[in-house]
Amino acid sequence: MTEQSEFKQGWKVVATAAMGIGTGLSPIPFYTVGVFVAPLMAAFGWAVDQIMVCLMIQTFGSTVMAPIIGVLADRYGVRRVTLVSVVLFGLSLALFALGNGSLTLFYLNWLLLATVGAGTLPITWTRPVNNWFNKHRGLALGLSLLGTGLFGTMAKLYANFLIGEVGWRLAYVGLGLLPLLLAFPLALAWFRDREDVPTARHATAPAVLEGVSFAAALRTRHFWVLALAFLPIAFAVGGPIPNLERILGSKGISTAEAVSIASLLGPAVIVGRLSGGWLIDRFWAPGVAFVLLSVPALACWAMTGDTINSHMAMLAVAMIGFAAGVEYDVMAFLVSRYFGMRAYGSIYGAIYAFFAVGAGFGPYIFGRIYVLNGSYDTGLLLGAVGFVLGAVLLLGLGRYPDLSRSRKLTENQLAMA
Repeated sequence: MTEQSEFKQGWKVVATAAMGIGTGLSPIPFYTVGVFVAPLMAAFGWAVDQIMVCLMIQTFGSTVMAPIIGVLADRYGVRRVTLVSVVLFGLSLALFALGNGSLTLFYLNWLLLATVGAGTLPITWTRPVNNWFNKHRGLALGLSLLGTGLFGTMAKLYANFLIGEVGWRLAYVGLGLLPLLLAFPLALAWFRDREDVPTARHATAPAVLEGVSFAAALRTRHFWVLALAFLPIAFAVGGPIPNLERILGSKGISTAEAVSIASLLGPAVIVGRLSGGWLIDRFWAPGVAFVLLSVPALACWAMTGDTINSHMAMLAVAMIGFAAGVEYDVMAFLVSRYFGMRAYGSIYGAIYAFFAVGAGFGPYIFGRIYVLNGSYDTGLLLGAVGFVLGAVLLLGLGRYPDLSRSRKLTENQLAMA
């Protein structure tokens, strides 16, 4: 298909995926948890570190559930899994309004949120996008994944507004309404995988997808290269981002200026999403990833030392944001190119579990390093190593495999059945 015909047929899926990802588990809890810290401390007397443990719990839940959600999506259909998860995720967000001061219940609610909301991760939303697009798959993925940056930033402002107007309890209810009122109706109307919309010629024929099984993928070096590459990359991106204002403040930049500089992160993520998607459509994706994900190591290195000037800080933040925009695009794209769509959910879910570990433990490790050393420099240097190590590992993927043989084998099996 041409670019025009691909987008003509698949734009509804892209728009729905962007809305679903943007109001899902990936950005909403992560971006909004900070604005609830002060009211929760005031209401229950909790300490900051007690509240922030919730992100570790979410990471644990996502890591466990990501492969399971992938398997369920492959087996029962991505549409069913996603619709159920969107509803349960919205309800579990609203459930925080019933908090009674018990940290145990607070933590259990976060575990519930991660468990039932895992179906709103990019694992599910990107599968139909990959199926509807081929030539311009990278750009389509970039547009779909714009939702994380756009809705994450807006959700933070929205939650802060609600807390000021109606209090933190109803603010949680308001957050829960976002996936229910925005993502669910679109998913119900537009979110269908390509094999779920048969052509007249193949109206009764079972869909045949190119690719390898999950078990076969686990036996390939491609799977382990991807999993081990995105673990340090996720650490390098996830570690500094929640700590940006404090990192810049420790380098002599005022609080107001640090917040202003950190706000460049959102636009940089958008640029990374779109430019990264455009480039991997045209060039060998591991090579593109090597360049785009190794250069931000310089940003981590530039932020070490006692001081940093504002212009260098702006450039460093923009580079890290750019890397954050590229990583999701590249991961989804590489899974589809090296393994095909036959077991996309299962394979992507398993690799995402490694990614979640890096992204989840990154902020905690950065924070602990600062507590122990009084400086973020060691964490930043580890981030620089993570960027380079992950980028170099991706070069080991080699050329894209020919997946047409796996399709022919499956077609022959169906013909003999």
